[in-house]
Amino acid sequence: MTEANQSIPPTSTISRKELRELVRTQLQVLLELGDLTAAKSILKPVQPADIAEAIEGLPETMQVIAFRLLPKDEAIEVYEQLDSSVQQSLCEKFKRQEVIDIVDKMSPDDRARLFEELPASVVRRIVAELSPTERQSTALLLGYEAGTAGRIMTPEYVSLKEYFTVSQSLERIRSLAYVTETIYSLYVTDSDRRLLGILSLRDLVTAQLEQTVGEIMNQDIVSVQTDTDQEEVADIIQRYDFLAIPVVDSERRLVGIITVDDVLDIIQQEATKDIYALGGVQTDGDNYFQANLLTIARRRVVWLLVLLLTNSVTGSILKMQQDLLHQVVALSFFIPLLTGTGGNVGAQSSTVVIRGMNTDEIRAMGPLQVIMREGLAGALLGTILGILATIWANTFVVQGNLPVAVAVGVSLVAISILASVAGSSLPFLFRSLGLDPALMSAPFITTAVDVLGVLIYFNLARLILQI
Repeated sequence: MTEANQSIPPTSTISRKELRELVRTQLQVLLELGDLTAAKSILKPVQPADIAEAIEGLPETMQVIAFRLLPKDEAIEVYEQLDSSVQQSLCEKFKRQEVIDIVDKMSPDDRARLFEELPASVVRRIVAELSPTERQSTALLLGYEAGTAGRIMTPEYVSLKEYFTVSQSLERIRSLAYVTETIYSLYVTDSDRRLLGILSLRDLVTAQLEQTVGEIMNQDIVSVQTDTDQEEVADIIQRYDFLAIPVVDSERRLVGIITVDDVLDIIQQEATKDIYALGGVQTDGDNYFQANLLTIARRRVVWLLVLLLTNSVTGSILKMQQDLLHQVVALSFFIPLLTGTGGNVGAQSSTVVIRGMNTDEIRAMGPLQVIMREGLAGALLGTILGILATIWANTFVVQGNLPVAVAVGVSLVAISILASVAGSSLPFLFRSLGLDPALMSAPFITTAVDVLGVLIYFNLARLILQI
């Protein structure tokens, strides 16, 4: 065994994060040296999820080499854990039979997710080579709209009949354990696959062997339709602490289940999308840091252009007010302070409102109530900041020119109220128009605060200074 392999300590002595980084660096060193035997041995005791992250951190030319070191069964599990961009890259480098061997053994929901990322021509070739059963299950999922329960569900579940005894049910579970997504949530259906009840594995193993499923099943069923939005699915599973939730069609026939591991992925994807959107960055759901620079620039340039135009409007307002600035040059000192503070206040308001929308925390409050609450919060914040800014400006900046300092403080109050109202109202407006509140709010809040804030400042300054 090589020195590099021997240097990896037991997992009990280091954190998982340190282990993943150590595996990645050691694996890269061994691949650079061409020591494939040692590279293969270094991966044996490592969990598939950690191997996937290690492979993602390798240079692209090494990723396919590292992946081919894995045993076939483990390779499938690792492949399902990889980021979609890495999956696609490996798929393009694999030989045809390698692709078929991996894709055919993937779980249907993971396979459907992969096919969403691959070119249509590649998907058609792969689908044609799948086994009839896997081809049918994949076609079923791809037939539903992206982002719905039907697209992310898996048709691999354990179904039971009302008349099964506990003993018969346990025997059925044993026979299906290795070809189903989970055995902890069980579903009772009739001859037409209509969902009649649910029960957990715990319910089954604690019942008497001669009892029937109908006697112990729970008929209070919480399920989702195939067209239910994936975010709503995640909310339901989170609310009821489910391990899985059944998916039914319009006739209440059971067509699949969604498990909690898929929901965790959805929650992370949606949170990432919203965070990117708040920063004015468009995302297609893939790993931002694995996208090429041209794609990154395209995603970020749109709102930067909007802000560029906004600054041009602000510059035009400053030009229109040049007579005032000539008379009181000190007023120009505070423009960045006012617009910057207003932008921060607006960003805070929009962030809490958008988060409240996503978590239903503001469901009991109407839009008007939320906006009024944020407006009052803005007035309180503006008063505190305005008093401090007036004292600071009069003492250290304009040094005794109290009217200018007062103009700054009063403007800060007005701009804070404006920013809070804009930040809380725009998400509601864009949602009512069918637009993404997170993506649309940030640049428009900046626009409102910059343009209207500067206008408020100059008009209040003229009023207070009597110019």
